[in-house]
Amino acid sequence: MECRNQQLVLEQIGNDHYFYNEAIKTLRTNIQFCGSGIQAVMFTSSLPDEGKSDTTFSLAQSFGSIGKRVLLIDADIRKSVVAVRHGIRGKVNGLSQYLSGQKTMEEIIYPTNVENMDLVLAGPYSPNPAELLEDKLFENLIEEARKQYDYILVDTPPMGNLIDGAIVASKCDGAVLVIESGGVSYRLVQKVKSQLERSGCRLLGAVLSKTGGERSGKYYNRYYKKYYDKKYEKYKEYEEAKR
Repeated sequence: MECRNQQLVLEQIGNDHYFYNEAIKTLRTNIQFCGSGIQAVMFTSSLPDEGKSDTTFSLAQSFGSIGKRVLLIDADIRKSVVAVRHGIRGKVNGLSQYLSGQKTMEEIIYPTNVENMDLVLAGPYSPNPAELLEDKLFENLIEEARKQYDYILVDTPPMGNLIDGAIVASKCDGAVLVIESGGVSYRLVQKVKSQLERSGCRLLGAVLSKTGGERSGKYYNRYYKKYYDKKYEKYKEYEEAKR
């Protein structure tokens, strides 16, 4: 699998907030602690605008900064924000075109100006994204990417009312749930958590986004890695990035 496309120059690729960057580093470290079997990781949320796309992008950038080769896949075919948020203009190929047979795998992978990070954009809107993501072609993309990259990070649609994320989860090694502080109900988060577990994907933990400091110009997140103690049937907090 070789990139045939010219480099995409992405805008808004940095974050000057110290605590946010430290939280992303902690998230990166905790994912590494999950073991060598965790290579393809999906990021989802319960509702739109909870911060999953920013978190995924920042994590990809963080992995790249320590020399890890990363492929960021925007699988939110319904309502992607990546291209607009990072100033991508002009005609570019995307995931929906590959999954519908219009483009090859090599034609949708773009090198970027972010160190060690390549990007697959969502592509044009499709009326049947769930069916496209279920296609063998998506699984082939993930499997081929495993041979070329240290990590594959997949940004998926919110799972509160859509099945797309659960389909992607079944192709990945682990999932991270991004939760907006005070922005989503406990019941809905539990519903999404159950969907992820039924997919067979390992739930690595959660990122708590948009905590108190954001309104004063700061943005924090917290990462929890939980493991299951079969003997006592408890979850134990592993580590937390906080102010």
